[in-house]
Amino acid sequence: MPEQSDKHLVYLGLGANLANPVTQLKNAVTAIQQLAHSQLLAVSSLYGSKPMGPQDQPDYINAVAKISTRLTPLSLLDALQQIEQQQGRQRKAERWGPRSLDLDILLYGNHTINTERLTVPHYGLAQREFVLYPLAEIAPQLILPCGTPLQVLLQQVPLNGLQKLN
Repeated sequence: MPEQSDKHLVYLGLGANLANPVTQLKNAVTAIQQLAHSQLLAVSSLYGSKPMGPQDQPDYINAVAKISTRLTPLSLLDALQQIEQQQGRQRKAERWGPRSLDLDILLYGNHTINTERLTVPHYGLAQREFVLYPLAEIAPQLILPCGTPLQVLLQQVPLNGLQKLN
């Protein structure tokens, strides 16, 4: 696990489809700006996307944020889950269900983390258009810890109805 004293570039996935999703994401960005030992470096545009899993739910609004942080991965995860909870997130057993806010650690530097609580790179990153395209907007030259350039993944993953919002 990375140490507290080092600074790490971290990419976060933001998503919401309940309780005014655009406002949820804007409030989440404000909360991320206030994270201890961290600095917000960039935020992608907002994107509209179809839900994964059950289709009987509203479309999602997604974005990706880039931060520099001294927080350890689990400390960052705790802080992000606290933001989700403050914004009304109800954790349910249902996977891919509707939610007021979802904050995911997509990448934590070049580290690969596989614990009971946290998997980095995020397990769905390479297949999800609503992560890859916003990520490419703020980090077009990114190379994943496995050595795969982000641009290669973009060629393999269709837009699937993803739309950049104004």
